[in-house]
Amino acid sequence: MSLVFADRLKNVETSAIRELFKLLGTPGIISFAGGFPDPAMFDVEGIKQASSKALNEEAAGALQYGATEGYNPLREQLCAFMSSKPDSHIGAAVNLRPEELIVTTGSQQGLDLLGKTMISPGDKVIVEGPTFLATIQCFRLYGAELISAPVDANGVDTEALELLIAEHKPKFVYLIPTFGNPSGALLSLARRQKVLELALKYRTLIVEDDPYGDLYFGAAPPPSLLALSASVPGSREFLVYCGSLSKVLSPGLRIGWMVAPPQLLANATMCKQFSDAHTSTFAQATAAQYLKAGRMPATLQNVRTVYAERAAVMGAAITRELGDAVAFTQPEGGLFFWARLTGAGGKTVDAGAFAKKAITELVAFVPGAPFYAANPDLATFRLSFATADVAKIEEGVSRLARAL
Repeated sequence: MSLVFADRLKNVETSAIRELFKLLGTPGIISFAGGFPDPAMFDVEGIKQASSKALNEEAAGALQYGATEGYNPLREQLCAFMSSKPDSHIGAAVNLRPEELIVTTGSQQGLDLLGKTMISPGDKVIVEGPTFLATIQCFRLYGAELISAPVDANGVDTEALELLIAEHKPKFVYLIPTFGNPSGALLSLARRQKVLELALKYRTLIVEDDPYGDLYFGAAPPPSLLALSASVPGSREFLVYCGSLSKVLSPGLRIGWMVAPPQLLANATMCKQFSDAHTSTFAQATAAQYLKAGRMPATLQNVRTVYAERAAVMGAAITRELGDAVAFTQPEGGLFFWARLTGAGGKTVDAGAFAKKAITELVAFVPGAPFYAANPDLATFRLSFATADVAKIEEGVSRLARAL
């Protein structure tokens, strides 16, 4: 039987990362490819206690159908969690009410809901170059024409971004300001304020995706755009924030949330009704009990300490083993190194070819090209230090040197 599929599927292809995972079953391979948190970091005992409390104290709510907007005790706890984040020297803090957010099945559902509610075929959307691969796939699925804004170590280039907004008049701008995937970039405070000013000046919606903001290694990063919006009066009505517990608690719970202007939130809730009715009430009740128990600060501190050590070891190993053949900026948080082959010493500048050769040395990473919506830099690649311990990082980078 020949099936005729929807035209929208012509705009997307399967994830290069998911395809790469098919190669990772080879015995002895060291993977720097995935963007997963280390399961050793999961607070299993705390989650176990939280799930037991959810069943013992609120079984009817935890096991029954729930509101599409989300389980209200969790919405309250998420507001408290966001309000507790460290202030910068300017004292920015999130002032959030439960009715201003909906709970999503992972923050990625938030992106899908944005596609459903905001994108018509042919609409222009500005994304960072490079950006999260699933974002490119999701927005293209709904027919968006993606415009790529350049990124450096301080995040998106706001001067270039303004020119692109003025020229293309996009439906919205999608950014990962804090420890971006794949770039690892941290948007500076000055640029964050400029982004909010651009939103107001051009009346353009800004989407802030923030799954990594709690994974900082030293001083806390600048406040989120959401927190800073109070310093640019009127900008809040042009801002969407997507958060997640996946990287800091457990991706298996599939708990994310979206903060958005009321009309957009209402339409997103309606579309979510059609998708899954609601995020798992049991997962929501468990997450609510976990946050209520006050275990998150210690969990975050442990995660930051472990990932900071691994990032430091990986940076030192790359410098030692690969030398000037690879350029990179040491990340200040998140899960990733973003690197570029320089060609020094006659070494390759083709990250795709490098990745294939690395597989023969039993080490895997992701070439950078798929992370670009346009004009890919074929010399770039992404390494994740999250799931490999220090010994594996040392050995894995040594194998990369042999492959290069």
